Amino acid sequence: MKSKHSHTRRNFLKTSSLAAAGFFIVPRHVLGRGFVAPSDKLNIAGVGVGGKAEVNLPYAYNLGSDNIAALCDVDDRMAVNARAKWPQAPYYKDYRVMLEKENKNIDAVIVTTPDHMHAPIALAAMQLGKHVYVEKPLTHDIYEARMLTEAAIKYKVVTQMGNQGSSGDDIRLIQSWIQDGILGDVHTVHVWTNRPTWPQGIPTPAGKFDIPKELDWNLWLGTAPQRDYNPAYLPAIWRGWVDFGSGSLGDMGCHFIDVPYLALKLGYPVSVETSIGSVYTGFFQELVNPDSYPPSAKSYIQFPQRGSLVPLKMIWYDGGIKPERPEELLPDEPMGDDSGGIIFEGTRGKLMAGIFGKNATLLPTSHMKDIVLPKSKFPFVPGGPEGHQQQWVKACKIGYGTYTSSDFAIAGPLTETVLMGNLAVRSYVYSEQTNSKGGKMYPGRKKLLWDGEKMEVTNFAPANQFVKRTYRTF
Repeated sequence: MKSKHSHTRRNFLKTSSLAAAGFFIVPRHVLGRGFVAPSDKLNIAGVGVGGKAEVNLPYAYNLGSDNIAALCDVDDRMAVNARAKWPQAPYYKDYRVMLEKENKNIDAVIVTTPDHMHAPIALAAMQLGKHVYVEKPLTHDIYEARMLTEAAIKYKVVTQMGNQGSSGDDIRLIQSWIQDGILGDVHTVHVWTNRPTWPQGIPTPAGKFDIPKELDWNLWLGTAPQRDYNPAYLPAIWRGWVDFGSGSLGDMGCHFIDVPYLALKLGYPVSVETSIGSVYTGFFQELVNPDSYPPSAKSYIQFPQRGSLVPLKMIWYDGGIKPERPEELLPDEPMGDDSGGIIFEGTRGKLMAGIFGKNATLLPTSHMKDIVLPKSKFPFVPGGPEGHQQQWVKACKIGYGTYTSSDFAIAGPLTETVLMGNLAVRSYVYSEQTNSKGGKMYPGRKKLLWDGEKMEVTNFAPANQFVKRTYRTF
């Protein structure tokens, strides 16, 4: 007997190539002032409605100005609050069933699932002509980021990645200062985070556990390889496992790297290399488990000359590692913030900021009293980071081509850069594991040369297996 999931997939594939008809907005003067027509409301579906969705959905809903039209989660426990808040919204466990049955009733989809399911869900929605908002990082793999970037153009939908700092005033001010030449030629950027705040570099969990009745484990695994259920993977601790999450870089890279990426007009990098923290047991150093990201990493990402902009080295630090404290920073002055920080080094000076580019200051900090900094040449977003979801909602109502702070034309290449660090980390671990088993492999720490247009490591073929993964059929 064929499962109902198989039947649903067949039906969905028949319809997924058809773009949804554009919704018609009734002119307000026809209905009178102060009345919000049903067609003025964006009908939004949420996939993965716990966790960060408990911010995304209410901000998009905007006190009833718009409509939460459908909810979907593979785990009923995560959906409790959303179902209570929007009891009228039909609830599903399989996003494919939801898209098939609610195709005519939804205009847009918010995706807030573990990283490994971002791309397949977003692409399925885009193929039906639905606008999409996808949590950061945009995708789990570099290939998926390129795929979604191209799909947004092909299906002409409004897109936004959930790195809300891109809608903040701070990032626009830093863009303006740097592009106005305050720092001269910026040649080095240091970026660090306090993550991970979950276990990493640990052995794969063992033991047999009953799957909770509220959870559809097959759907939770989705495109990831088959494995037994274990409570060590969820809810939020999936970030540290390579099959599901993107580690510290995936969690925070799109928040921090976004700032220099835009300010310095970065495109595809040309190389990446990394060093990773090891795990110790007693007196013996153990290789990091390839199933889990390492406890710490330091990655070097090199960018080429970009017009008149000089080549740039970006150094990423996580797991408690930080860059050397700048000489210009007084001993008692904080470096970055509790989440991490950014330091720009240029030929005329240095600039330091926290997450989203907050609290940006020239170094030494006393220079802030001596200089008149240029005003932002980029328009501020109403509500700043808290207006990120509503910016997307309003753009959806206007239509394709309307500006959003982190549309996929920006978020896609940014995510590819963020994931370059993970490409280097996974190549490092793969090399070390192969060497330990007596295989012939290059040393773990190797500079990977990158062809951005082709999405290909040109000097170490084994690394390319981490550019695009094979999806499990589910």
